[in-house]
Amino acid sequence: MKFAVRVKPGARREAVGGVWGDGALIVAVTAPAVEGKANEAVRKALAGAFGIRRQDVVIVSGERSRDKIVELPDAYGRLRELLV
Repeated sequence: MKFAVRVKPGARREAVGGVWGDGALIVAVTAPAVEGKANEAVRKALAGAFGIRRQDVVIVSGERSRDKIVELPDAYGRLRELLV
């Protein structure tokens, strides 16, 4: 399943949930947006929120942007809960 994510790097605490713009899932991470640290933190945060392995979280596009498209295996039900 592919969906849009809006990343907030350098946040005070990590959090996954909420809606940004046209339905992107908000992912706040404490890691800074340098040298791929925020991307790795996004993978870890999404894996924890969806109960999957970090390796299963794929950033399809937006490696260098706050707006990303990610792909997770069979995550539709949990995504609906997090977008509230």
